[in-house]
Amino acid sequence: MLSLLHIENIALIDQADISFGPGFNVLTGETGAGKSIIIDSISAVMGERTSRDLIRTGEKSALVTAIFQDLPDLPWFQENGVGPDENGELILSRKIQADGKNICRVAGKPCTVVQLKALGGQLIDIHGQHDGQQLLDETCHLGYLDSFGLLGADGEEYRAEYQKLAELRRQIAALQMNEAEKARRIDTLQYQIAELERAELRPGEEEELDERKKILRSADQLMAAVEGAYGAVFGDEDRDGAASLLAEAESAVARVADFSGELSQLSESLADLRYAAEDAAERLRDLRDSFEFSPHELDEVESRLDLLYRLKKKYGSTTQEMLEYLERSRAELDRIEMAEDTILKLEKKRVKLLEKVKKKAEDLSKKRRAAAQTLKERIEGELRQLDMPKVRFETEFLLKSGELGLDETGMDEVRFLMSANVGENLKPIAKVASGGELSRIMLALKNVLAENDSIMTLIFDEVDTGVSGRAAGKVAEKMSRLSQSCQVLCVTHLAQIAAMSDSHYSVQKEEKDGRTYTNVRTLDREGRKQELARLTGGVHTSAAILEGAEELLREAEDYKSRLR
Repeated sequence: MLSLLHIENIALIDQADISFGPGFNVLTGETGAGKSIIIDSISAVMGERTSRDLIRTGEKSALVTAIFQDLPDLPWFQENGVGPDENGELILSRKIQADGKNICRVAGKPCTVVQLKALGGQLIDIHGQHDGQQLLDETCHLGYLDSFGLLGADGEEYRAEYQKLAELRRQIAALQMNEAEKARRIDTLQYQIAELERAELRPGEEEELDERKKILRSADQLMAAVEGAYGAVFGDEDRDGAASLLAEAESAVARVADFSGELSQLSESLADLRYAAEDAAERLRDLRDSFEFSPHELDEVESRLDLLYRLKKKYGSTTQEMLEYLERSRAELDRIEMAEDTILKLEKKRVKLLEKVKKKAEDLSKKRRAAAQTLKERIEGELRQLDMPKVRFETEFLLKSGELGLDETGMDEVRFLMSANVGENLKPIAKVASGGELSRIMLALKNVLAENDSIMTLIFDEVDTGVSGRAAGKVAEKMSRLSQSCQVLCVTHLAQIAAMSDSHYSVQKEEKDGRTYTNVRTLDREGRKQELARLTGGVHTSAAILEGAEELLREAEDYKSRLR
């Protein structure tokens, strides 16, 4: 359960610590006092969407911390390797900063908002006034029914098979085309394949051609340079080359090399230079002899490069990309030409899978109808306890429209119908339920669904809208019974509900030093009587109103004593 909520710099709350108890906790206060701020703070620390506008004016950040006790071994703990401490306490915190960043922690360890929200969904269930609008939204009804019937696993099993069927249908549709479109596509592919095959593409060819083109464009200059270098090293008819001169120098020094070690070393050095010169001369000669320049080769190279350029504009920026395009085109042509055979094979698989999917949809529908009957009995029983003894509640089933009569949820269109008065026909809830009736139906539904949840804390934010008189007393009794199995927090304006609480908190707004503050105070019995009198009679409380508040408290205490 939620044992402590610490709030800093959230809207009108400068700082507050609220210690919640087990059972039924109630928050009351004037409209605008800040009760919704407390619910917003709980939502924030549960990882729900929030805004930097929540930060108190003039502050750089806001902080909400929640401490939970006596928690079961939740799946989140196993998945994330984090859990309560040795005292059985779990601390959650969320710091909201003015720059929009959030710092979230669970048991002191950093986590993401997504992780915090996943944990929050297993700790607390918050029901607000908007839940009544969800009840009016018929697209939500199937989810309510599946949740009540514990059909989540069945729905996932069906959905997995349906998605396989949908994928098969997409594959078949991709292969199907009319004859004219098919002929056009085949012609296009055949032309592209032929054009690329004629080009006889080879990886690296373009780079080689670019290099050859540079050489061909500088052929005369290259020949002159190499020929001149060869003559200078090897010599010619008109002069001795460097190799010959080095040979003469080596021979001259070799004749006197025995006179000193230095001359011997010089002789060896000159021999090395001669060898290097002779080697360079041979390489220059081989390079000169390798030059073969056809008069038309440059035109041929440039023509080939131009072809590659034109192909790249159509099929890819590199030779490798063009070769990959060629392989894809061949594969697509094969698929089209073999499409009829492939479609026949896929169609056989589709027929078999469709039968399987329909069978699973029918099984799921049967379970839903059985759950709907149980839900009807439970909801009507709950509503009788909430002073709606004549109400009739039904779940209407319609078949899905469309080619298959199926979608990812199955074959059922589901909506809740009700008749609030004797003699009235069953109609959609939106057409027959008043605000107070809608609040009680929502409470009944949440109470029934809560039986299948492991969540230990339920929060009701002004779900008693439109409820008054004897119905308010019935709602209070229902809340009290619900709090026997889990912790309940309720924001209310009704004295009957507040009187039934085990812990009562007054939310008050006051001004100090030109600023507005919200404070939360835990009420003792006398304080509760004063607050109940305010809820009943407004600002002016007479002795009779105070006596009425005392009577409400005594009746609530008697009821809870009998309930226990």
